[in-house]
Amino acid sequence: MIDDRELDKNCNRKNSIGFNVEADEVRAEFQHVGRVWFRGKLNSHELSVLDGTANLDQKAGERIAPRSEIMDVLSRDSGLARIMSLFGRSLVPVRIVGFNKTQQNNWGVPWHQDRIISVAERHDLPGFGNWSSKSGIWHCEPPEAILDQMFFVRVHLDDTSSADGAMRIAVGSHKEGVIPADGARSVAETYPTEECRARRGDVLVLKMLTLHASHPSKSENTRRVFRVDYAPADLLPVPLAWHGLCSDSD
Repeated sequence: MIDDRELDKNCNRKNSIGFNVEADEVRAEFQHVGRVWFRGKLNSHELSVLDGTANLDQKAGERIAPRSEIMDVLSRDSGLARIMSLFGRSLVPVRIVGFNKTQQNNWGVPWHQDRIISVAERHDLPGFGNWSSKSGIWHCEPPEAILDQMFFVRVHLDDTSSADGAMRIAVGSHKEGVIPADGARSVAETYPTEECRARRGDVLVLKMLTLHASHPSKSENTRRVFRVDYAPADLLPVPLAWHGLCSDSD
């Protein structure tokens, strides 16, 4: 576990990353450790819109339809769009999920990778497997080369501490590629663990294959998170297409 002094030092460095930073610096950190923090980069209007997406009572996480007000927060003039533009590719949101961890709606998850994507239709192409249909949406696990080019982004809608069940990440574990589920814990233990303590409005950008986990909340607070998965629009081979692709975030 990264101790408090090291975390404070890292937070000070992360706070210096803004929209005027050299994109090469951001990308270099991202490739090395698999995550970059952007502290307090969304405005109050953007956060108020996102507040309505994470007020969930029953599920650990729920897919969110791209309503017009949400699309405004993802538009090319938004804080999120400016952040993602630093990564040097034309990235689009391909999945949106809301989380609200509370004492009444509580959970913990072991070390794991998120490796399932949602697509418009099923097409049995080489390397794409574990097909399933949930609520009429096709899901599958793509090849590692696809996952390696994807990002998952967490917008923190509440201050989050250890007691609130903050997510933990194995820093740099994305370099291992696809890890079998039964080996995730042992691999995670070989990397530094960072607890993702955050303030409202902080944004965390991660490599999709980063190992992560969390404990249940031990507090009376809410731990709301708006998550967006990003990928290059043309990443999937034809005829596969993203489900509900947001064309160019206009």
